[in-house]
Amino acid sequence: MRTVIYLRVSTTEQTTDNQLPALKAYAESRGWDIVDCYEEVESAWKAGHQKELSRLLNECRNGLRKFDIVLVWSLDRLSREGAAAILNLVNTFKAYGVRIISYQESWTEAPGEIGEVLYAIAGWVAKMESQRRSERTKAGLARAVAQGKKLGRPQGSKDKKKRSRKGYLLRYASPELREKYD
Repeated sequence: MRTVIYLRVSTTEQTTDNQLPALKAYAESRGWDIVDCYEEVESAWKAGHQKELSRLLNECRNGLRKFDIVLVWSLDRLSREGAAAILNLVNTFKAYGVRIISYQESWTEAPGEIGEVLYAIAGWVAKMESQRRSERTKAGLARAVAQGKKLGRPQGSKDKKKRSRKGYLLRYASPELREKYD
């Protein structure tokens, strides 16, 4: 089976270094040929910003598909928008003859209607986990404010130069720079 690996992390502080070797070994253990790897650092909450996932879908739509399986670390790497979003992606790929298989959720290899139910449950769990994390973060920030702690950058770490809404004012620039624009 021709396989592409789809890797995604949510922030630049995270890395796909843990995902890639495990996914390669998983594919090789099943005799699948890895034809490409798609990697992005983008939040799954930002709809429309997953450029590599969009590229995979476009390859299917345009008849340029060179794969039969999209292998992901976990279904929540596809979307955190809930069961409907994940099921929609799974069904869209399925319509083009492509299966989504998750390393973390081995049941994704199971065919049939039970798979669809499990996809829905996994999507719902991913959404709930993300919402719970958001609520904890907001509660922690509210508690910090209530304790008198200041949020944001430390005082004094901001620019010392005055800026207009469009950038730095020319009168505060170095003499060489002012000379260039006078």
